Amino acid sequence: MNLATLLYFTWDPSKGIEIGTFTLHYYSLMFVLAFGIGYYLFVKMFKIDHESEKSLDTIFTWTLIGTILGARLGHVIFYQPELFKQDFWSVFLPIQTVPEFKFTGFSGLASHGAAIVLVVSTIIIAIKVLKKNPLWLLDRLAITVALAGFFIRMGNFFNSEIVGKPAPESPFAVLFPQQSMEYGEIVPRYPTQLFEAFSYLALFFVMWGIYLYTKKKYSQGWLFGFFFAVLWTIRFLVEFLKEPQGEEKITLGILNTGQVLSIPLVIIGLAVMLYSKNFKYEDKF
Repeated sequence: MNLATLLYFTWDPSKGIEIGTFTLHYYSLMFVLAFGIGYYLFVKMFKIDHESEKSLDTIFTWTLIGTILGARLGHVIFYQPELFKQDFWSVFLPIQTVPEFKFTGFSGLASHGAAIVLVVSTIIIAIKVLKKNPLWLLDRLAITVALAGFFIRMGNFFNSEIVGKPAPESPFAVLFPQQSMEYGEIVPRYPTQLFEAFSYLALFFVMWGIYLYTKKKYSQGWLFGFFFAVLWTIRFLVEFLKEPQGEEKITLGILNTGQVLSIPLVIIGLAVMLYSKNFKYEDKF
């Protein structure tokens, strides 16, 4: 046992819960919790707003598909575009075919891609299924996604992935032995997964409170704009403490890919907040 092990918290958990010959991975469990609780919140909000619940299954299904597909495409496009040529089917399916066939689960997910596809799919659902202004649905989806962000980052923490930069002087530093294969020597690092996770959890409680106790939900788009502006600002700031998540394809000065992609989303959020005053709850799309 070396001095670093004594000074810093070591995070080296099992990959999941063993159930006979089956392993329930913690990351998968976090996904289940994210969508399960998200569905419950949607039911609650639809009841509060006196909306029919018959479209909830459609919303849930396309939210699930949009999140996974968008996150996967986002990672490949922004961080690993060569995969389209090297192993095309691994982009869309939880497998690898090169150099051998293997079930891998969905790994390599980017939240920026998920955000783009999820917004587009939500707009289509709102227009085609709910016959509502898409901003109405995006407002409510934003609340659940903020909470989902907490669970997903906790899943990253369980997997010891998306780790922070070395931080030997930080009182929050953590040792991640599982990352030794990727980063070499085990050194204390910022637990950036936890920084993001609890920031997103706080954002969820703020948005839930705004939805329940203020009139902002009647300005369609305000909650969604607030969510985009705050969440991507958090992401932008935490990126300064993270290790690169792959080859940085898009950079701007000292800013990495995640930060460059976050800037326009923050601007969109602020613009939607300002624009929301033009759409009240009673307005029909």
